[in-house]
Amino acid sequence: MKKGIHPDNYRLVVFKDTSNDYTFMSRSCAPAKETIKWEDGNEYPLVKLEISHKSHPYYTGKIQYVDTAGRIDKFKNKYGKFQKNKK
Repeated sequence: MKKGIHPDNYRLVVFKDTSNDYTFMSRSCAPAKETIKWEDGNEYPLVKLEISHKSHPYYTGKIQYVDTAGRIDKFKNKYGKFQKNKK
């Protein structure tokens, strides 16, 4: 392994999946702005995730459908005023 290319500030960090409130602890050097009190009574840095192995369709086997039509309409409403008029 090459010397000097890996960070040396690894610490215990709690990761929280915001889609289902699943939390787990791991060693990481990810920056965190918040802290959380863990099961052992100590406070650890908290990193919030949008998806983890407990909510990802590949691991859970459940497919979540995204309302793409609604997203497209929302985009058109928001940015439609910037469209050039073609005459």
